[in-house]
Amino acid sequence: MTSATLDLTNGIGILGGTFDPIHLGHTQSAQAVANELGLTKVLLIPAHIPPHKTSATLVPHASAEQRAAMVEIACQSSKLFFCDPRELKRSGHSYTVDTLKELKQQYPEQTLYFIIGMDSLMSFTSWHQYQEILTLCHLVVNTRPNYPIEQLNKTTKALLCQHQASDISELSQDTSGRIYFAKACFFDISSTQIRQHLAQKQSGHPQLQPEISEFIHKNKLYR
Repeated sequence: MTSATLDLTNGIGILGGTFDPIHLGHTQSAQAVANELGLTKVLLIPAHIPPHKTSATLVPHASAEQRAAMVEIACQSSKLFFCDPRELKRSGHSYTVDTLKELKQQYPEQTLYFIIGMDSLMSFTSWHQYQEILTLCHLVVNTRPNYPIEQLNKTTKALLCQHQASDISELSQDTSGRIYFAKACFFDISSTQIRQHLAQKQSGHPQLQPEISEFIHKNKLYR
């Protein structure tokens, strides 16, 4: 079943992030994962204060409300995506494990597929209660250019030895605990690069939906 698409319509994809701003790299890679796994619903969850982004240069540039508004705009043109603002309503840091616990309570019959990039996998073993995260969901990893698997630390490599799904069919055998590498789907663009582009020019960016470019221009973001 390595090349066939599974029908996991009883599962929910989850993509969290600062989304500052949300761009086609986010949505198209999540769409590719949904297509591969047969998912019909992906929650986009904007983070309030991402715990791993502590330096002043990495905290969000747009407000929580503005970032959520851009995610809502991205969802309007898709039947797959839904904006889930739960982390923005919390005070303090947004921990993935807390979000997954809430989602598991809300959707007890659904398998959760938490989508992360290869860059996030590299730091995953430093996440808050990362071992408990794997009891709540499957991890689906989007490979990215310049992040070869050889660069993973020993702890992460050991985690893969224990949890990696070698075949897509293994995801349907358990409701959590697997780490699956999605088919290569490279979108070598970052929100940082887009912000830098927008700071230098008044026009939009080809990796932004036109409606989101319009929102950014209207609200004078990233100037």
